[in-house]
Amino acid sequence: MPANSSSNIKKKRGLTRREFMWLSSMTAAGYVFGCATDPVTGKKQFMLVSEDTEIQIDKQYAPIQISTDFGEVQDSQLNRSIGEVGNKMAVKSHRSHMPYSFRVVNATYVNAYAFPGGTIAATRGIMLSLENEAELAALLGHELGHVNARHAAEQMSKGQLTQAVVGGVSVLVGTQSAALGDLAGQLGQISAGALLAKYSRDNEREADALGMEYMVGAGYGSQGFIGLMEMLNSMSKHKSTTVDLLFATHPMSQERYDTAVQAANTKYESALKGPLYRERYMDHTAELRAKKGAIQEIQNGEKQMAARKYDAAGNHFRNALKKAPNDYVGLCMMSISNLAQKNYAVGRQYAEMAQQAYPKEAQAYHLSGFSKIQLKDFEGAYEEFSSFELLLPGNPNTIFFKGYCQEGMNRTEPAADEYKRYLQIVQEGKYAQHAYRRLVDWGYIK
Repeated sequence: MPANSSSNIKKKRGLTRREFMWLSSMTAAGYVFGCATDPVTGKKQFMLVSEDTEIQIDKQYAPIQISTDFGEVQDSQLNRSIGEVGNKMAVKSHRSHMPYSFRVVNATYVNAYAFPGGTIAATRGIMLSLENEAELAALLGHELGHVNARHAAEQMSKGQLTQAVVGGVSVLVGTQSAALGDLAGQLGQISAGALLAKYSRDNEREADALGMEYMVGAGYGSQGFIGLMEMLNSMSKHKSTTVDLLFATHPMSQERYDTAVQAANTKYESALKGPLYRERYMDHTAELRAKKGAIQEIQNGEKQMAARKYDAAGNHFRNALKKAPNDYVGLCMMSISNLAQKNYAVGRQYAEMAQQAYPKEAQAYHLSGFSKIQLKDFEGAYEEFSSFELLLPGNPNTIFFKGYCQEGMNRTEPAADEYKRYLQIVQEGKYAQHAYRRLVDWGYIK
């Protein structure tokens, strides 16, 4: 099949109008499409997303999601250990040439995820739920399964992840439609998981099968996969807000558990009593487990935040900081809870403390910037948003706020430059309307 031919593809497959429009826009943007070979089955498959595009999407969006999850943990031993476990399996995978990276992120909700180019992350919440290294290998093996089977690329080919690719930063959870005084639209964060694929049950079955293959091939006992499935199955029956995203993106079922048990007892029976490496996992997660009480308090606080019970949320975050005074997430969430209650000066203080605790992570700069806007410190806010953009380019809200700060300082020309830059990315919503009106008022648009 000739690459770069949307007309030929349309005739062959009978694309819907939406899919055809998406394909046309992607072709115009320089993406190359065509037939591909399924790296797992070896069969020809219709694929609108090239491997280079998968890697490009990963590079563009994975840093945003990771920052949304408050960045990588500041625990070199834990980061090193998850990389070692993941890479053991990656070299044995069907796409061993992909630029894989494995990291633990600071978020406290329970989940793990993969971007199509090989970026794989596990949250502190799920790391605390695992009992041994073999369960971690099972978890990472499952995510490797999604990458190797090209499940995200498959969804994009079907137009199911259109916005994440075509709309780009328009997937920033509707923040563009938020009013200027609405906290939810100001914090510079993406709703957790907004950029993540939501897999089908068939996708999950295939990822499970590949995950067990990879972990056993790397020398882990297949009992580790059963342990992971037992944990997930138990959580699925007692859902809480900390696991909502996990099962939204990775649907769980009794069938998945039963299938894993059957595979471990039949196909991988010889590995059933293989090593689990519990003690090694305990050693590598010692610093994380020392913060378990604080993390649980943050989880409880986030539940209260979701219910808009800000006083109760603040109490949990304060308790978390008593247990772990420099926890970056605890400091950020304390800032957010105060900002939600319009305690802007206190919110700024906690944001600045978060910056000191983790200077190279971006979110605290956005929080500080927002608080300074509310305190009419436009110059200080502009510096915060500029720092954020240096650390994490690509968030259009940051561009808007830089323009808004310039406007607040009566610097019309630089404000107009930022608003024009914003409107090149976003054309709808309150922010876009504000930017457009100012450009009209100032004579930049006739």
